[in-house]
Amino acid sequence: MRRVTLSLAMVLIVVCPVAMSHTIDVVASFSVLADIVRLVGGEHVKVTELVGPGGDPHAFEPTPKDSQALAQAEVVFVSGLGLEGWIERLVTASGYRGKVVTASAGISPRKIEAAGGKSITDPHAWNSARNGALYARNVMNALIASDPADADYFRKSGEAYIRTLEKLDAWAKAEFADIPQGKRKVLTGHNAFGYFGLEYGVQFFSPVSLSTDAEASASSVAELVDHLKREHLATFIENQTDARLLKQIAYASGVEPDGALYPEALSNKDGPASTYEAAFRHNVTTLARSMR
Repeated sequence: MRRVTLSLAMVLIVVCPVAMSHTIDVVASFSVLADIVRLVGGEHVKVTELVGPGGDPHAFEPTPKDSQALAQAEVVFVSGLGLEGWIERLVTASGYRGKVVTASAGISPRKIEAAGGKSITDPHAWNSARNGALYARNVMNALIASDPADADYFRKSGEAYIRTLEKLDAWAKAEFADIPQGKRKVLTGHNAFGYFGLEYGVQFFSPVSLSTDAEASASSVAELVDHLKREHLATFIENQTDARLLKQIAYASGVEPDGALYPEALSNKDGPASTYEAAFRHNVTTLARSMR
């Protein structure tokens, strides 16, 4: 009897730690948000991203595979503010019954005036590192609510990552501090850097509005060509969009694009923007260098 009891005790010692360890199946809407979830969740999350590296979250078309991923998920994270116009249809099609967590909750939305005087919300809030820290806090709190047993782990990794992003925000402000305001002007493919511009004092111009699905008018393109000729703005393509229009504008203005930025999609693992932090650093460093 004693031998049986001892054997059972040994089995419990071996099995219990494994049984108590829980990995949350998570779906994140696009690569930037997926990286934030991975950094906060660490070994206690398995993350499936719907829009992968180099993908355009505006033009995303869900597949049956994406629906299956949602059906198996315990938590779904979206950025919100209108970025994922396709998410409600996907949730309905998948039969997912869990919580859809909006990572941008609590952020003061930036509004712009569209055609006809209509006010629309800018969804690209993560392009401010200060907002990115709020994303991380919302992710941390959602993971704690989903898996209270691992709360200490999520809190420790989450707070450490939040401090990293707060330092990143301070570094970015210092990078632009010595650049005259008149030189802080940039042309990009679409209006994805509004929050970045507000936070770090940079003025962005673009032929296309908030969504890459939008079309540029002939008059707006002509205005940008004239503007580029007058001011010789630094010009950047975006990794996730078709660069042909921007290259045409640059060519007509007699300038060469200064490189690529990563506003809403990470690069592959071997690229310069394989994480949210790396993408943000790349964007700041590239922009500041061109302005100097």
